[in-house]
Amino acid sequence: MQEGDIAAILRETMLVVLKLGGPPLLVALATGLVMSLFQAVTQINEATLAFVPKVLAIGAALLLTGTFMAATLNDFTRMIFDRLVAVGGS
Repeated sequence: MQEGDIAAILRETMLVVLKLGGPPLLVALATGLVMSLFQAVTQINEATLAFVPKVLAIGAALLLTGTFMAATLNDFTRMIFDRLVAVGGS
């Protein structure tokens, strides 16, 4: 296995991490921003008011993007195992 191969695997790993972690994190960020604005406008200072909608939004995001995430992780795992077999076979 060459250094270029390892660099390509690391780059692919970082892309998979972004693909898997990005949607829930962006949804949590947007929901937190909206709830913070709502709390600032209404002057309601309650921690659960921000927590519950954020949990529901993240759950909805995971339901909507779950198949994409599973397919991405499955493809990446197969690629890693194929490379392991190729290295072990030579």
